[in-house]
Amino acid sequence: MASTTVTSALARLEDVSTPQQDKLPGYKDLLANVLSNADSAMSLSANLTAIIDSLLSDSLGLLTARPLLNSAVQAIGSIRTVGERIAAGTHALRVLQPRVVSFEEQDAMIREILADSYQESEEFLEAAKVLAGMPLESSQRTVSDDSKVKIWIRICRLFLEEDDTTSAETFLNRAKNLLYKVENQELNLQFQLSQARILDARRRFLDASQAYHQVSFSSILEEGERLRGLSSAIVCAVLAPAGPQRSRTLAKLYKDERAPQMEEFSILEKMFLDRLLTSTEVAKFADKLAPHQLAQTADGSTVLAKAVVEHNLLSASKLFENISTSELGALLCLDPEKAEEYAARMFEQGRLIGRIDQIDNVIFFEGREGSGERITTGQAITGVAHRDLRNWDFKVQGIAEEIERVASMLQLQYQVCL
Repeated sequence: MASTTVTSALARLEDVSTPQQDKLPGYKDLLANVLSNADSAMSLSANLTAIIDSLLSDSLGLLTARPLLNSAVQAIGSIRTVGERIAAGTHALRVLQPRVVSFEEQDAMIREILADSYQESEEFLEAAKVLAGMPLESSQRTVSDDSKVKIWIRICRLFLEEDDTTSAETFLNRAKNLLYKVENQELNLQFQLSQARILDARRRFLDASQAYHQVSFSSILEEGERLRGLSSAIVCAVLAPAGPQRSRTLAKLYKDERAPQMEEFSILEKMFLDRLLTSTEVAKFADKLAPHQLAQTADGSTVLAKAVVEHNLLSASKLFENISTSELGALLCLDPEKAEEYAARMFEQGRLIGRIDQIDNVIFFEGREGSGERITTGQAITGVAHRDLRNWDFKVQGIAEEIERVASMLQLQYQVCL
């Protein structure tokens, strides 16, 4: 509730008998008195609310009301208590809505104050929503491309704090359409980092790893932040599905001269060198992961568990030419049927080359990764046939070479003309 002094002064200023030329200095003096004599944040909030209501009444002309409303909105930003600042700003935003076309600049100012206040109190969703309502395309107010991109990226990052990747991506895409016009390095970096976080949250780990790795080379970041980006790149690469694309990403990270100083280097090195991972190493690595990176997949396993099984299966293909499903299951800590299912999926997706003999329950490996292209049943059969024919040719060639060698030895020893 506004003070009696403020209520009386406003009634006098709103009176039709008060000359228009006296109202502008009158409101200015009243605002100055309210700011200088504020007993508490609550009283300041109540008095400013009453003044804003009066400024938006029909007693003032538009040209007079705008500068006064600017001063009142700036005064709201000076309220020390976050709760009272939010209350005053929310009220001002509500009463401004019927005339927002005439006061778009003031509406934007209030929204920024509210967003800062909500963010200060860690209400990120409310901050994002209030900024999302800001008019950026209008004939009444000119907003530069840099300012638009800055606001959209800020909204995106606020949504990411609440793990709302769908809404975050919507505003990131808006910024993407104007990013080519922006020369501000900090804005470009914020865009790249937001994009990496969205890819990470969407479990597109290979793309996220590449994005984080690119961010880790930014010259405008401090060394600690760059190393944090490299750490995130390694984590995402480890979580990515095993295959030729991940192998290329692992190679790039392993060759980064900063990698050996990272905590994740040991697991990165083992994956790059196609060594089997132990449960102890995996459990230690899992302690550092974010909740979405430990989420369960459709088959009930976690993202990390699935990535480790596929990696160990790929490593096993380099160690064995063939292995029974029961032995492979024991190696992967899975049931034989589950181990066979993982192998079949990797064969089908072209991430591994081999075949499965379901009669004898034996899996045969080619000892190398696939091309990453999905393999159909016909292609798989054709591939097996070609491989068997090549093996037959090599054996026939070997026998022929041995016969020729023996014949040459006999000719030299007995001088027999053949």
